[in-house]
Amino acid sequence: MSYQLVREVLSLIQNFESNLENGGYAHDVEGFKRWIAAEAGQPGHAAPEPGWEGKEQGRSAESVINTLILHMNRYAKTYSKSAIYDSPFSTQEEFIYLINLKAFGEMTKMELVKRNLHEKPTGMQIINRLIEQGWVSQAGSETDRRSKLIRVTDLGLQVLGNQMEKIRQATRIVTGDLSHPEKMELIRLLTRLNDFHYPIFHSNHDPANLLDAALQSYLSPNTPK
Repeated sequence: MSYQLVREVLSLIQNFESNLENGGYAHDVEGFKRWIAAEAGQPGHAAPEPGWEGKEQGRSAESVINTLILHMNRYAKTYSKSAIYDSPFSTQEEFIYLINLKAFGEMTKMELVKRNLHEKPTGMQIINRLIEQGWVSQAGSETDRRSKLIRVTDLGLQVLGNQMEKIRQATRIVTGDLSHPEKMELIRLLTRLNDFHYPIFHSNHDPANLLDAALQSYLSPNTPK
């Protein structure tokens, strides 16, 4: 047995564990493998910075990230509009709500609204349209009489099924020519961002205080930087 190899592997594990907080990797074998793969692709443990428009003039990385995320949202919406063209759906939110109900089962109206990160008035309008179309039904909750449980109907499943192939095509196109490892890395990073913003979004801060609350979360000692 090569004890030198064992010592080197143990050293790698120590480095991996010391970077868990900053790297966002799971504390398991899969996380270790992803960390090894990332390190192997970064000569000298430091990937060269990409260039971007305005970088030399002081444009920040945060500004570029915000712009690119905004652009991706617009691209996705454009493909979604094409996917539902000449169909009974009016907006992408309608089929997204149905997909959530199909995947997660019946839930209260507010649970569905929150799952889709909508404000209450907007979410309720979408749900009411689905009810009017007969794609969703509602019934009183046995545990909370003030709440209505909604579920997707057979008609809703049929309408959704008729359009799912085009919806899947739009979903595939959004990820472009990314390789499988790149998609997995993107999921990891976006999940980490989502986990940061989700509780802030649902804390219902007044707009006047939202930035201060978000900054406090960002500066929290328990928040990875």
